[in-house]
Amino acid sequence: METLDCALQRWSPGLGDPNVMGWLTVVVFAAAAIVTARRAIRGPFAEETRSRERAFWWFSSVVLACLAVNKQLDLQTLLTEVGRCVAHAQGWYEDRQIVQRRFIAGVMVGGVVFMGWLGFLLRRTVQQTGLAVLGLGFVCIFVAVRAAGFHHVDTLIGTAVAGLHMNWLLELPGPILVMVAGLRGSLPS
Repeated sequence: METLDCALQRWSPGLGDPNVMGWLTVVVFAAAAIVTARRAIRGPFAEETRSRERAFWWFSSVVLACLAVNKQLDLQTLLTEVGRCVAHAQGWYEDRQIVQRRFIAGVMVGGVVFMGWLGFLLRRTVQQTGLAVLGLGFVCIFVAVRAAGFHHVDTLIGTAVAGLHMNWLLELPGPILVMVAGLRGSLPS
């Protein structure tokens, strides 16, 4: 309880990206979550892969909905503050870079292993789910890059090319691909 009190003293809920692109990103993630939930409910699915495909689309919907909420609540900052408070309380704050590197490596390795496992489970449904798996892969990469939070990575993400921020160019393709895949398979032929 002390750790949470400590973290809540440093963090308060608020809008993380209160601008047009921040809200557009929330809308894209939320729309993708709705499309994938609809796909999970309505299919179409082949009999032999129905349970795996339905589970995949539900999983995608939950992940995308959580990311839509997180986009504005900035919950990863709360997680960072909890980690900082734990490090202070346990006396290893000065050595936090070691823990940060291990955490980031764990996120990256976990993401790669998970995406490989997901690809294996859905190997017979590549035509129906492949684009969505690719989109989730982009989402995982973006989350890992943001988790790294190294100064040079933050500088890259903050730069603009032709008036478009790199952050937008890296964050939006994933949920858009998942949404397109969800729509593509559910449209009448």
